[in-house]
Amino acid sequence: MTANAKPVLFGGEKDVVLAAGATVVSDPVGLVLPDGGDLVVNMYLPGPTGPLSFHRNAHATGYIGDRATNSVFLLNGVDVPTAGRQVVAVLGDSITEGVGTPDNANLRWPDQYAARFRRRPAVANLGISGNRVLLDDARFGPGGQSRFDRDVLGLPNVGTLVMFLGINDIQQPPSQTDPTRILDAYEQLVRRAHDHDLEVIGATIGPFKGWIRYTDALDQVRNDVNAVLRQERLFDRLLDVDAALRDPADPGRLRPDFNSGDGLHPNSAGAKAIALAL
Repeated sequence: MTANAKPVLFGGEKDVVLAAGATVVSDPVGLVLPDGGDLVVNMYLPGPTGPLSFHRNAHATGYIGDRATNSVFLLNGVDVPTAGRQVVAVLGDSITEGVGTPDNANLRWPDQYAARFRRRPAVANLGISGNRVLLDDARFGPGGQSRFDRDVLGLPNVGTLVMFLGINDIQQPPSQTDPTRILDAYEQLVRRAHDHDLEVIGATIGPFKGWIRYTDALDQVRNDVNAVLRQERLFDRLLDVDAALRDPADPGRLRPDFNSGDGLHPNSAGAKAIALAL
C-alpha cells in the first residue's frame, strides 16, 4: 500500500460478502485527487470465486496479481462528490467505451468532452461494447432499455443523459431492419428520463461502410433513423455524430483521418470530433 493509499471498508470491516446479483456500497474513503486525475483501486480475492460480474474491456490496464488485464471485475463505479456539478451519463456502446482509441490514454470521446472545460464536468462513461438499445445479449449484456434504471438512474446527482446507441441494433445479428422499432425505443427512454427530470441528448448513428457486416440495405436503416432524428424533436438536444464523422466524398464512410481502421470505430481524432460536436 502506497503512502497515499486508503483501505476500503464495509461497515468498518475489511471483509464483505456479496450476494449474487446484489450491489454493495463501501464506507466513504477520504482522498484528494486533482480534477480529472486517475484513481487506482486494488482488490484482493483470497481464492477462486466462480463467475464474476465484469466489464470486458475498459481500455485501461489493471492487474490481478502480476497479470495485466484490461477487464474490470466486481467494481461498478466510484462515487465522487461534485459540488455544484451534475453528472452527465453517457449510455453508449463500443464507440463510447473507447474502441479505436489507445489504451491508457483517456482519449475516449467522453474523456475528451470533459477535457474541453477548465472545470471538468462529471461524466459517467456507460459504454459497453456490443450494446444495443433494443435487445439484451448473452455476450454483451443487457441492452439500453434494460440497464437504464440501474446504470443511469442509479447514479448520484445525474442531470443529463447522452443516449448514443443504435448501430449494433442495425449491424449485429439479428439485425433490426425496421427503423421505427429503434425510434420507438429511443422515445421510451426519453420518457423515462424525463420522468426523472433529466435533460436528454440523443445522437445520430455514425457511418460504418467498410465494417465487416456493412450492407447498403442496413445503411439505409441507419439513414432512415438519422433523418427522423434530424426532422423531429425527439430529444431535448441532438448530437449529430454522423455529420461530425462522415466522409464528404462518401457519406456512408468515416472520414479517412477519423477511421481507426475497421470502418466503424473512430480513432482518437474522430473521438475528438464527437466531443467537439456536443
